[in-house]
Amino acid sequence: MGAAILIGLWQYRGNEGGRQADKNSIRIGVLLYRGDDTFIGTLRAGLEDKAKEYEQETGIKVKLDIMDAKGSQNTQNSQVERLISLGCDALCINSVDRSSASIIIDKAMDAGTPVVFFNREPVEEDMNRWEKLYYVGADAKESAVLQGDILVDAYQKDSRTLDANGNGLVSYVLLEGETSHQDSLIRTEWSIQTLKDGNVPLEKITGGIANWDRSQASALMEQWLKEYPGQIELVVSNNDDMALGAIDAIHRAGIGANSIKVVGIDGTPVGIKALEEGYLFGTVESDKEKYAQAIFDIAWSLSLNQDPKSRVPQLEGKYYWCPQRALTQDEAKLLKNQ
Repeated sequence: MGAAILIGLWQYRGNEGGRQADKNSIRIGVLLYRGDDTFIGTLRAGLEDKAKEYEQETGIKVKLDIMDAKGSQNTQNSQVERLISLGCDALCINSVDRSSASIIIDKAMDAGTPVVFFNREPVEEDMNRWEKLYYVGADAKESAVLQGDILVDAYQKDSRTLDANGNGLVSYVLLEGETSHQDSLIRTEWSIQTLKDGNVPLEKITGGIANWDRSQASALMEQWLKEYPGQIELVVSNNDDMALGAIDAIHRAGIGANSIKVVGIDGTPVGIKALEEGYLFGTVESDKEKYAQAIFDIAWSLSLNQDPKSRVPQLEGKYYWCPQRALTQDEAKLLKNQ
């Protein structure tokens, strides 16, 4: 890795079209939709680690300016202006509202500042507006199918794992992320479709929007347990934090651990801990190391006026799709012992 970086740096220094000869520092702005989101917090830590690694390997100082929009798109728009004015060489943006990406793109194009969007994918029309726009994320359909496969496999091995009362139906509730987030819509559709394709007989009891948030999911689940006592057998959640919120409510209600099966997506550290302890039935883990690496590598390349594909050969045009895998309790324990 170090040799490749140094070769790339040598190539950059010999490139008269570069922004600056013998560049000895770069500045990258990182904008988060919400800093207290568990998954986003993990990516932030990964980016900080990558910056330190690259400084040590190349001698090029990397300054990360990290800003939290706290769920406000207006705040994030102002932060973009601020980071551009500070002379950032590239921006890594986790948009509050993906439909507002065009506003950010306008500002970036005017300033000539490349952008790496992550986790929240702008619409294709926006991505096609400029050659210096990239996206890093996990394929939402793949996440959902892997989540569904965990449940299909469990049902095929022993139907009573999911159909606890043996009435021939798996009665479930659904916890969804934000309505504006593309991953929420796709995960919801394909997790349930995968169950249907796997011939798991389903009965939807109810569902609700918990905005990826543990406390909101906990409040919804608490309400559902009161409204539908003894009926819920399965909780399908769009992410781990909401799944953990459901588990919190199940514990408060005095219901035995794993009596109601709960599945999530993201494979966050707290999610995997709950999986190992037997509270979470399954999750889908994104390779967060590669996720953060891809974001940083693309931003690094753009900052040095290089082709990102030379550092991230897995790029499909402007897109990098992070590898994912399904995890059950047994698999999580095996990984922990490796």
